[in-house]
Amino acid sequence: MSRVQSRRVLVYLLLLSFAGLALLPLWSGVVTALKSSKEVVLSTPLTPPMRPTFAPLIEALDYLKRPLVNSLVLVGAGTIVSCFFGSILGYLFSKYRFKGSNLLFLLVVICLYIPPQVQLIPMTRVMSNVGLYGKLGALVLLYMFFGIPMCTFVFKTLYEEIPTSYIRAAMVDGAGIWTTYRRVILPLSVIPFVIAALLQVTIIWNDYLWGLVLTRGMANMPVTVALANLKGSFVGAWNLQMAGSIWVALPTLIIFVFLGKYIIRGYAGI
Repeated sequence: MSRVQSRRVLVYLLLLSFAGLALLPLWSGVVTALKSSKEVVLSTPLTPPMRPTFAPLIEALDYLKRPLVNSLVLVGAGTIVSCFFGSILGYLFSKYRFKGSNLLFLLVVICLYIPPQVQLIPMTRVMSNVGLYGKLGALVLLYMFFGIPMCTFVFKTLYEEIPTSYIRAAMVDGAGIWTTYRRVILPLSVIPFVIAALLQVTIIWNDYLWGLVLTRGMANMPVTVALANLKGSFVGAWNLQMAGSIWVALPTLIIFVFLGKYIIRGYAGI
């Protein structure tokens, strides 16, 4: 075997080893979810189940059914509204220069760096004053507006790649700002919308803090908060918790497997 082939084999062995180590938590979660409560206690987390059972998966799904629907509502509302307004703002900031535009965009970017912990008390008071505290509507409203700065940044960055000559040609033909956006920008916005939507879906689906603070009761809480409550009273039901984790992680896992390149592109701002 030549030296080049030996190096290639060594590289593949190292990559396989790293992949195996990275997949160990997933393997542990899956095999634990397929064990009975007794077998969980008597075996290690990495040991395959002797008698696999789907009872923990069925029980976890039954418990998380309503929170899963709540999270889907939050993802749908927050993604659609944030992407729509973020697209319009990104179009204006990238293709039109007006007095104070740079300052306004700077304020939008600053909103991305405000820690949620700083906003907890003010947001709780606001939701209490409008009568939404403890209800799912509080999270719907929050995700719709809090996602606009991030979507604006993504759309502006990607709209910079669209030649300005397209806008000028539309203006020469008599098209206004809205007509240009609808007939020129939107047809070229498939990739920006996919990237912004994927980022919003991932952020909203995995969020825990706001759901914990602003909602009360199983009828209103998102799935991440419900998952944290999926445990035994005196002894940890690890098989049930791992089964719930699988149901919660499955949507984002599918997204990352098939559309991960768009998420990376969105984070990189290219």
